Amino acid sequence: MTTPGQKPARFPDGGRRLVIYVVYDRRGTVEDFVRYALEGMRDDAAHILAVVNGSLDDAGRALLETVTDDILVRSNDGFDIWAHKEGLAHIGDRIAEFDEVLLTNDTWFGPVQPYAPVFDRMNAQDVHFWGMTDHEWEPLNKFTNEGELPYHLQSFWIAVRKEMFLSPEWHAYWRDLPEMPSYFDAVLKHETQFTKHFQDRGYSAAVAFASEDYPTEHPALFNADLLLADGCPLIKRRPFFHYPPFLDRHAVIGRRTAAVVESYGYPIELMWSNLAKNVQPKTLNTDAGMLEVLPDGPAAAASDFRIAVLAHCADPRTVDHLTGRLALLPVGVDLVVTTLDEAGASRIRQALDDTPLPMVQTVDIRVLPSSDGRDMSAFFVGCRDVLESGQYDLVVKIHTRAPRKRGANIARYFRRYQLENLISSPGQFSALLGLFAREPGLGAVFPPMMHIGYTLAGRGWSQYREPALEICKRLGIKVPFDGATPLAPMGGMWVGRPEALRLLLQDRLGYDDYAVTSSGKRDAADLARVQERLVPMALGELGYHCRTVLNQEHAGIAYANLAYKLDQLSITPPGYPLEQIQWLHRAGWAGAGGIVAMTRMYMRLNHPGVAARLAPVVRPFVGLARRGMHVVRTVRHRGRPIEGEMQ
Repeated sequence: MTTPGQKPARFPDGGRRLVIYVVYDRRGTVEDFVRYALEGMRDDAAHILAVVNGSLDDAGRALLETVTDDILVRSNDGFDIWAHKEGLAHIGDRIAEFDEVLLTNDTWFGPVQPYAPVFDRMNAQDVHFWGMTDHEWEPLNKFTNEGELPYHLQSFWIAVRKEMFLSPEWHAYWRDLPEMPSYFDAVLKHETQFTKHFQDRGYSAAVAFASEDYPTEHPALFNADLLLADGCPLIKRRPFFHYPPFLDRHAVIGRRTAAVVESYGYPIELMWSNLAKNVQPKTLNTDAGMLEVLPDGPAAAASDFRIAVLAHCADPRTVDHLTGRLALLPVGVDLVVTTLDEAGASRIRQALDDTPLPMVQTVDIRVLPSSDGRDMSAFFVGCRDVLESGQYDLVVKIHTRAPRKRGANIARYFRRYQLENLISSPGQFSALLGLFAREPGLGAVFPPMMHIGYTLAGRGWSQYREPALEICKRLGIKVPFDGATPLAPMGGMWVGRPEALRLLLQDRLGYDDYAVTSSGKRDAADLARVQERLVPMALGELGYHCRTVLNQEHAGIAYANLAYKLDQLSITPPGYPLEQIQWLHRAGWAGAGGIVAMTRMYMRLNHPGVAARLAPVVRPFVGLARRGMHVVRTVRHRGRPIEGEMQ
């Protein structure tokens, strides 16, 4: 260890702090959570430089100009570390005018509590540099599985005093900073090395909230609620987008964390809007525990929402399923029913006239010119005028169809599951409306993916992923795609805000579009199924988040069945669910369990290097096998829908 040229010092009374804050937005703009973070820091910073990785639109620049003193836009290379390097170069010799430089970024939400108490406490310490949080030393580097993981301050917030940032060692560190093309480069070459690098040269470090005071080695991820309780002014974004099985392994409960954040007065809608735009919908739903179990019972207080029920009833013989739900509504609604011919419309009108429906204020029965697209075209084309009228705060999208090519029990359960989880009693629907009343950014609620009677899990995208990608590109939807199965209203029913559907409505589709797939083959349901899967992403692009809902009865049914199936699936794979999932992913596709598939899985698990070299040769045969399995399954099921479809 060498001795630095300057002793550690306190932050002087009346001192000047430079903040270099790095922003990255995949859309080239700046969100309001950034404004809020920097606005709260204004009293503690003499100069704020925003460094934008990538592009910056006019709206983003205008927002930053209200809370910063300078803006630097650079190419998105080297992550926030190289952005800090260029930010320091941009300041240049002017850095000598400051007593401390704070290097931070937009990977956190805050201030959840005021910054000032932390600044005041750290200002009084004789130190060369300090961080908000740290990570304990570990004997094994979990990123490389070899060597140790050094103790380090976490790089999202590192403040450096003048005695260090004017030193030759500081200049040499940034001059010799290696390139960082990947996230792991940033972690291994800077995050885990910065603290050790300067401590080895005699510079002293301190931390505002030390990991040794908490029950885990990584409190910023595992114990965010405890950090906040101790006065930490911010919370990392990662607990709400990290891999859900990993957080499950460590019992990180995002729902509780979000409630704690809101309890301190942080405008939680800023957090939900950012996460909805930038996190895979199913990951966010899981990490933040966004499934709501709604109680049945009597109706709550009257709602001020203007509500339209848009119901598709292709077969008038099923109209009783519609009237049964409408009779349970505790608030006034306007009803629009779409059907396929005048005879059906007449039967539906008669059924509505014969049923006491005190909460149905107006009725509009529409005969559609085409059945292509089923309930989705009925909604987006047949009821476009209603959705764009501005007359309604919420729309209830339901239909009365059931899967015809599955067994009678599955069809009955499908209809019950979809309808009853949206409307099962006056009290339950009141509770559902309460979600929208509490959260202005809530775009839609719908039942979770069905797993009883269906095999959607693991294959929900099926053949619809590529068409979905094309639509997202056309509409400018940049929300990340879910993995194997998207979070989506797979049954085609939800309650939502019409304005949240603006992107899908702007597509201006007609009935003919629902009849022709991207390959030119006619499939009336194809585009409809793609649209079902895109609803949360289209909402998320506008900053609206989704929640899933179950009533109490279906929550009990679904959880008990899911828990039993998980127990059975866990018999043979080793470890926690996290390790079991990783083990199965490494093994790869099992096919029909024949000798070829089993051999391939064995090689992937036990000789991954050899398997990787053979993959280019084997991959075409795997594709043929999968297509063969598809043909066999279709023949075996005699026309029933392929796995991954919900008809």
